[in-house]
Formats: sequence, C-alpha cells, structure tokens
Amino acid sequence: MLEDTAVNGAAARMRNGVKIYGEGTATVRALDGISAEFASGRFTAIMGPSGSGKSTLLHTLAGLDNLTEGTVHIGDTELGSLKDRELTILRREKVGFIFQAYNLIPTLNAEENITLPLSIAGNEPDEAWFNEVVTAVGLEDRLDHRPAELSGGEQQRVAAARALVTRPDIVFADEPSGNLDSKAEAELLAFMRRAVDEFSQTIVMVTHDPIAASYADRIVFLDDGDTVDEMVDPTVDSILEKMKHLGE
Repeated sequence: MLEDTAVNGAAARMRNGVKIYGEGTATVRALDGISAEFASGRFTAIMGPSGSGKSTLLHTLAGLDNLTEGTVHIGDTELGSLKDRELTILRREKVGFIFQAYNLIPTLNAEENITLPLSIAGNEPDEAWFNEVVTAVGLEDRLDHRPAELSGGEQQRVAAARALVTRPDIVFADEPSGNLDSKAEAELLAFMRRAVDEFSQTIVMVTHDPIAASYADRIVFLDDGDTVDEMVDPTVDSILEKMKHLGE
C-alpha cells in the first residue's frame, strides 16, 4: 500500500479497492485491489496511462461511485457504511469537487455559483473566508457576471472557489485544467498550490499533464488498476522520465 506519512492523518484512504464494470466477456476490472492513502494538507496527483483506473479511483474515493470490493474512508468515515442521504450530506459538507467540465449553473452569476453548496445546505457563507477565496482566484470584479460572460479560465476559477468556499476536508479534481489554455492553466494550478500552502487544503487531482502534476507534493502512479509507484517533490522532467517506463 502507498502511504503518505509526511502529514499526520489521512484525509482519504482506500483498502483493497476493486471496481468491476460489466459482466461476462464485457467485464472490465477498473480497479484491481488498490490500497493507497492521501494525507491531510497535501496536494497529490494521480497519473497513469489511459485506462489505468485514474478517474475510477478518484470517483470511488469521493463517493461518486461504489466499490465492488474493499473500503474507502474520508477521514474516519467509511463510505460503504453510509445510507444514500448520509453520503449526500458528507459529500456536500466534507468534500469539494473540481471537474474538467465547469458544471456552473448558467442562470446564476459567479457569486451565486460559488456559494451554491452553502445555499443548498441552508447556510450563509463566512464573509471573511468568501472574500479570501474570491481574492485568491482573482474574481473580485467578476462576481456579478454569469458563466456565459466569463472566459473558460474564469469559469474554472469559479468552480475552484465553489469547491473551497465550504472549507471541505478534501478537494477532488478530475483533469481540472484540461480545457484551459496555458495561461489559465497556470493561474488555476497556482491557486490550487496556494490553497494547500496557505489554507492547509487537501487536494487529490487526476491529470495526464506533467506540467499540472509538477505542482503537486506527491504523485501516485497507476497502471492496470493498481498503484505501481509514487514520486515526492516531482518535476516535469522526472515525471516525463517515469511515464516513459510505466507498464514495462
């Protein structure tokens, strides 16, 4: 099992995770007994070849999909023990999500999209924290704009702010910079890096991009549905070299 012991306490962990899709000749074993930990206050990237199980790992860690076998914990809570409503509440209160598709509500302005998880829960935003997050993503002058009036990079920064405004225990990001140009990608990743360094946020990000992964503290490499290696303090060059040899 790959353990991240640099910071006390695991924000998320999986034990002997198996995920099987389909039946008979159409069976796909997306996760094959994977065990891994993701420490609090760290930025971890998940990388691997296409079809290696990266997104399946992220989605099962986040409770968006169920394991066929094995267990997932977020903090001390085992997700398999929760009823649907309990899982929904945990995701809303403990977890933030940033996806490649921004998933913004087109009829709401940026501020309303950012505070949407709080509104759904019937909570008011912490004004000081809201202002800090908005300033960090550089959206102070865009809060009254709807998604159609924002660039792709601005929309993704709205999504990132929405993921952080609830002060979640962990943020899961699935190819968050995949639709962005290089400038917008750098701005988003710098914000995510800052969220870890300055706000003690925990981020687990799936990416195929060595540049994006180089912002992380640690990379977990997958192949054929299981962890095969890891890297601490990665650089673009070291990531490229590692990716050359995966699957050999």
